[in-house]
Amino acid sequence: MAGIISEVTITGEIRAPRPPRPPARWRVTSLEVLCALLVLALLLQDWLVGVLDVPVLRTASTVFVAICVQAMPFLVLGVLISGAIAAFVPASALRRLLPSRTALAVPVAGVAGVALPGCECASVPVARRLMQQGVAPAVALSFLLAAPAVNPIVLVSTFVAFRDTPWMVAARFTGSLLTAVVMGWLWTRFGKAGWIAERALRALPEREGTSRWAVFAETARHDLVEAGGFLVLGGLFAAAFSVLVPPEWMQTLGSQVVLGVLVMALLAVVLALCSEADAFVAVSMSALPLLPRLVFLVVGPAVDVKLIALQSGAFGKSFAARFAPATFAVAIASALVAGWVFL
Repeated sequence: MAGIISEVTITGEIRAPRPPRPPARWRVTSLEVLCALLVLALLLQDWLVGVLDVPVLRTASTVFVAICVQAMPFLVLGVLISGAIAAFVPASALRRLLPSRTALAVPVAGVAGVALPGCECASVPVARRLMQQGVAPAVALSFLLAAPAVNPIVLVSTFVAFRDTPWMVAARFTGSLLTAVVMGWLWTRFGKAGWIAERALRALPEREGTSRWAVFAETARHDLVEAGGFLVLGGLFAAAFSVLVPPEWMQTLGSQVVLGVLVMALLAVVLALCSEADAFVAVSMSALPLLPRLVFLVVGPAVDVKLIALQSGAFGKSFAARFAPATFAVAIASALVAGWVFL
C-alpha cells in the first residue's frame, strides 16, 4: 500500500506516487572473475604444471618476477610521496619560489622536480594547476617533464638497476633535466597561448570539506593502481623480449647504434612504463649497448602514449599534437648528449 499512496506536502500539494524500485540485478565484477580464475587454477593445478613446465616459460617467469620484485618497493615509495605532495603541499608553493623572469624560472622549475617526486600521471594535473595559479606555461611544462624523471626515487631505482654502471644515473639525470629545460625555453620562444585549451587555464574551485588524509589515500591508491598496471605490462614485455626476440636481432641492434636508438625510443613511447620502474626493464635488455637503453630511460618519462592522452585531455589536442613530437625529438637529442658526456 505504501508504494501507491500519494504524498502530501506541507503546502497541501499532492504529488504523484513514487514508482517502485526495480529489483537489483546481480552483475559480474572483476572480483568474481578473479575468484573464478583462482578456483580453476586450483582445480587444474596438476595439468597447468605439466603444460607450463617448459624451459622458455620458466625463463620468462623468472625475468618477470625479478623485475616486479625489484621495482615494487620503489613504486610504492614513489606513490606514497606523490600522495603526500598532493595532500599536504599546496600547488602555490612552487609559484612563490620561482623567479619573475620566465627564462630563469624554467631551469628552476626543472631542478624543483628533484624535490617533488611523482609519476607522469600526477605531473600533468600539477602542471595544469600551476598554470591556473598564474605560472607561465613554459615553466609549468618544464616542471611537468622534470618531476617524474629527475626525482630521487627514479635516480635511486636507476642506481639499483644499473649498479655495475653507476654513470647511468648521472647520464639519465642530465638527459632528463636537459629535456625539460630545453622544452621550456623552446615554449618561451615559439609557444603560443592559443595552442593551450582555454579550460586548462580556467581556475577551478577548491574542494572544501575534504580531509587531507583522504586526498593522500585516494591519490596514492590511484597512482599505485595506474603505475602498477604499467609495471606488470613492462615486466611481461621484458619477459617476452628475453625469450622471443632472436639473439641475431639483438646483435643487429647492438652493432647499429642509430637503429638501436630509434627502436628503443619508439618502445619507450609505446610501452608507457612508470619512471620509477622502467630502469629494471631497461637493465634486462643486456644485449643492447648502454646508449640505446639511456634513450629509452630519457624518452619514456617525457613522452609516451599515456602522457599524450593525458596532455590532450588536460591541455587540448592542438597542444599535444605540437608538444609531443617536439619533446620526442628533444629527448632523443638530450639523451645522446648525456650519453656522449657520461658513457
